[in-house]
Parts: sequence; C-alpha cells; structure tokens
Amino acid sequence: MSQEADAAGADGSVTARRDGAVLRVTLDRPSRRNSLSQAMIGVLVEALTDAGADDSLRAVHIRGGDDFCAGVDWVAANDRQRPRAGDLVRRIPHAAHRVIELVASIQLPVLCSVRGWAAGFGCNLALAADFTVADTDAVFWEPFVDRGFSPDSGATWLLPRLVGLARARRMLLLGEKVSAVDAADWGLIHQAVSPAQLDDVTEELLQRLASGPTAAIGLAKQALSFGQDATLSQSMTQELFNLELSCRTADFKEGLAAFRQRRPPKFQGR
Repeated sequence: MSQEADAAGADGSVTARRDGAVLRVTLDRPSRRNSLSQAMIGVLVEALTDAGADDSLRAVHIRGGDDFCAGVDWVAANDRQRPRAGDLVRRIPHAAHRVIELVASIQLPVLCSVRGWAAGFGCNLALAADFTVADTDAVFWEPFVDRGFSPDSGATWLLPRLVGLARARRMLLLGEKVSAVDAADWGLIHQAVSPAQLDDVTEELLQRLASGPTAAIGLAKQALSFGQDATLSQSMTQELFNLELSCRTADFKEGLAAFRQRRPPKFQGR
C-alpha cells in the first residue's frame, strides 16, 4: 500500500501511509477530539482490509494527535434527519463494527498509541488492538450510558475478557473513566508511559513486532482469538493446524538455524 488514503475536509481525515513494512494509520480531526465521521470510518475499513491482504506488510500502527479518538460522531450522523427504523442495524456492522473485527482478526500485529481521550469506539479500538501503549495522561472511557444508549463496537465482549465482569460493569454501567495507569494495572492495555516516552516506547515495540516472524505471529493471534470461545481440546487442535502452517515458513527455518548457531534470528516475514 504505497498510496495515501484520505477522508478530508470538515469531516476530518484518516491517512494510511506505508513506512517500510509498517502501515501507519493516523486519525486527524482535532476539532472534535478525533471523533470519527462516517467518511473516516470508511477509510479505516478500506485501509485495514487492504493491509490484511498485503503480504509485504508486517505490522500496523494506529495513532491520533492530542487525543486518540473520542468515538463516532453520532451527532453529525443523525443531525440531518431522523433515521428510519433499523438504520443502525443495517449500517454499523459494515462500518464501526467492521473496523473492530478487522483490527482483531487480520493476521498482522496491530499497535495503538494513545494520548488524551480514548472514548467509546475509540476506547474499544484501543482494546481490540494487540498492543496499546498510552501516556499517563490518557483516559479510557465508555460513555454510552451517560449518553442514554447501550454499548456497541465490541465493548461488552472485550471488557469482561480483559478485566473481568466487575470492572466491566464499572466502566459500562456506571460510566467510570479509567486512567492509563489504572488501565495498565488492570491489564486493559499493554503499558502506560510518560508523555515524553510514548513515541520512543511505541517505536521500539513496533519495530520488534515488524521484525518478527510475521506468519507465526498472525497464527498465534488467530489461535488466541479462537481460544476465547473454545475448549482446551479444541484450542490444542487449532494450535496443531497453525503449527503445521508455521513450520512451513522460511522464518521457521531461520529460527532453527539461529538457535543452532547461537545468534539472533533475522526473520523476513516469510
């Protein structure tokens, strides 16, 4: 993906830019704390779909600006006229929900770096990523009940699995805001670091992921997801199929050679 994909203008923009083997996705709508317009969501879906089919990519990085993402801009989406019955059921599975599914399912490691607010859809986007690093001033918030509607974009699936039912209830039923430090302590995100360290820590982790055995990482990610709703026996069977595939890669041969020669492996993502 060498081209840049944009949704520009008053609706904000999303830029998907290739940086070597890393796809860097930037959310840019500072006037609305990076709340996503429908056009921005469309670009996200397209960029992530393309990334999942691109064998030359090895990692995806999603970031915002002063704020990561304050959710989906429902005010703008419903400001023109009252939607007809069933409108949300028709549209959302192919828009906001599709973004979460892609982040969770593409066989590439996805890393989010978070500053400021990660609220609603923005919070769930960060939770769906394989790794989220946030600065200590960041805040994670599920504001659905405070706005008078029930959660969406995977919140009720992601939160209990990451932090348990009790904490999920605090966030979803009481609308409690969670600091980045608490989010890291709870296991909600990978790490909380000082604002000055965020970029360096993100880049170090991103390069580690991008230089890893991409196929094996993708298969491990798939197996983790499969195991969330499977028995131990079913999970081990899935692991065997994934192992059979990963053992046929060039990176597997390189890993064995590096072990025998007592040197760090040089994986090529093949």
